[in-house]
Amino acid sequence: MTTGEPAPGPAGGGPAGGGSVVVGAAGAGTPAAVAGRPKRRPRTKDVGPGWTDPGEKATLRGFLDYLRNSVIEKVADVPEPEVRTAGVASGTNLLGLVKHLAAVERFYFLGEPITNLRRTMRPARGETVEGLITCYRHAIAEANEVIDAWTGLADPAPRPPGRGLPPTRRWVLAHMIEETARHAGHIDILREQIDGSTGR
Repeated sequence: MTTGEPAPGPAGGGPAGGGSVVVGAAGAGTPAAVAGRPKRRPRTKDVGPGWTDPGEKATLRGFLDYLRNSVIEKVADVPEPEVRTAGVASGTNLLGLVKHLAAVERFYFLGEPITNLRRTMRPARGETVEGLITCYRHAIAEANEVIDAWTGLADPAPRPPGRGLPPTRRWVLAHMIEETARHAGHIDILREQIDGSTGR
């Protein structure tokens, strides 16, 4: 992609065209809008990653791009202070998860060190939604340039700093799908706690 922004697979969506399909506003019995909270988004139907080219690399990247985009879309319209407010006792918050995912992309695909893993989960006071999403988009774009240049998934990926032997490229793609999916699930729950929004 020339813009570097994550998107569904090259051939578009699945049987119905892919992407998220709006199926209507939240129904009766759901929490009413609360003054001062972000406006609740219409509920959407998650149709999953778009179809990709038949190759293994394209399939893995298609799933990863789908998850990356889900993270961005779920966080982008959440205002302050909710976007950085902890939703659980551990302190996990939406903005911190975006910051963390950007750092992990750079660690595995670009070989950039993480000196303090916990700090990647804690946004600084001056870090904003727009700024950290931009950082995440840039990390994705650079990571995708690396992935696009790969010709064999059994070959070694960049060796993460402080680790021993480098993992295979296949392992890195599979791990980043797992890592991003795990935190996308956290983001789904935290967003629902904020304004009741569900779905992709």
